[in-house]
Amino acid sequence: MNGSLTEPPPPAPAQPASFVQEVLRGVAQVDFMPNAITGIFFLAALAAAGWEFALYGLLGSVVGTATAYAFGIDRGLVSVGLRGFNGTLVALSFAVFLGADHLSTVLLAIGGCVTVVVVTSALATILGTWNIPTFTMPFCIMASVMTVAAPSFSRVWHTGPGLAALPKSVADTTSLGWEQLWHGFFANVGQIFFMPQWYVGLIFLAGITVASRLAGAMACVGSAVAVFVAWSMGSPAQGISEGLMGYNSVLVAMALCGVFLVAGSWSFGYAVLGAAAATGLTAAMTSFFAPFGGHTFTWPFVLTALVFVAAVPAIPRLRRT
Repeated sequence: MNGSLTEPPPPAPAQPASFVQEVLRGVAQVDFMPNAITGIFFLAALAAAGWEFALYGLLGSVVGTATAYAFGIDRGLVSVGLRGFNGTLVALSFAVFLGADHLSTVLLAIGGCVTVVVVTSALATILGTWNIPTFTMPFCIMASVMTVAAPSFSRVWHTGPGLAALPKSVADTTSLGWEQLWHGFFANVGQIFFMPQWYVGLIFLAGITVASRLAGAMACVGSAVAVFVAWSMGSPAQGISEGLMGYNSVLVAMALCGVFLVAGSWSFGYAVLGAAAATGLTAAMTSFFAPFGGHTFTWPFVLTALVFVAAVPAIPRLRRT
């Protein structure tokens, strides 16, 4: 499985990829899967949530990939979707937070997808010095700027009052019913793309498994760990059911066992530890961003994976892929 998100660029496929394949791989690379079939699954999952989300996801990868072409970025990076996946997430975040049916959202999404290619290249240059992946950091930067700044512009913000609010202690019920439990298990996967519907998460999980059974299994492990940790610490049941506490853990578990680290018993345990840490960090980052009107996005995944991957050279039991 070629999941590297850092420099130097991965080897190009044996057969040159078409632009369509590169775009679909860009969609799939959100979950580290440079697989065009998986990209089709992901678009189908987005369409199940709303056709407009599938269009925005596709738009993001198209613009990101085309921008990389125009800039002359290494074709090996482009061919496996490494310059399209951040665009997919950026476009979706704009659609979700600014409203998908506004012309201003479309134009801003296109501009954001072009800019995120530059941000990705800058971070890859900086972090590549230490052989550290960019993960989804470029998307997080762009999306965070958007959610904090957008309420200041009347022609951009169409959803009423801004999102800024002081964090509050738990007031909702923490009792988790069976239906909430299994809804949350699948929603943890769907929320990587901002989609809380359990059936959307199920389609995403199927797409991951088509590309790699190991990745599909680790996505399940990450989701289960997140549900258990969130429930055991008394997180509100509604948040667990909607996948808000677990999507970062899904990404961390996949990243630390099979994508950036060689799969094995030690990396499996390491991935479980990382997934548990990401669950706690998700709550912390949610409280941190609340007063600014920001959103957690995948910052907990980025920070957790950054620390855990950076520690690998000092841990003889673990090996990078």
